[in-house]
Amino acid sequence: MRIRLLLPVCVSVVVLLAACGGSSGSSSSPTSAAGPSTTIHVKQAAKNVPSASAKMVCESEAAGDIYDQATGVKTVAALKPTWTDHVYACDYVYPGGAKMRLSVKELSSDDETTAYFDSLARKLHKTDKPVGVPNAFQTEDGSVVVRKDFKVLLVDVTKLPSEFGVPSASRGDVAINVAATVMGCWTGE
Repeated sequence: MRIRLLLPVCVSVVVLLAACGGSSGSSSSPTSAAGPSTTIHVKQAAKNVPSASAKMVCESEAAGDIYDQATGVKTVAALKPTWTDHVYACDYVYPGGAKMRLSVKELSSDDETTAYFDSLARKLHKTDKPVGVPNAFQTEDGSVVVRKDFKVLLVDVTKLPSEFGVPSASRGDVAINVAATVMGCWTGE
């Protein structure tokens, strides 16, 4: 990863963590005489509808954050989310036909999530390249897979050019930057 990209990503993650820390995706206990409320995170099993955190990756706020923090390139088409087999996904379409797909697979247990995460590692050919995002790996094609709770995020960059963004970076570095940006705000619900 280029140094000029690494610093903005690190700063961005810190800023996003601060900005997103009170997101509506967490449960809170009420304020009591003992002190202020605290945020309690609870893992949620997959349901028949996508979770708030899964839907977040295809919302305009996420698209803005990805533009600001990861790509420097605006999308040229509206995000059109789909929900099939507990996978919420959308394509980020860029000028010249470049495309990046974000998808979130929702699962119902730690064992099920581990099995799915491990299956992607085999299927997509996990590399040993450091990603800098907890519970994540990069694939041979540059895509990034991240596990959080009972969800698995895939940042598929196979339809981006080998160099992409402003400033230009390898598509693998773009995937890492996008994953870091998303994880900075991703709630557990």
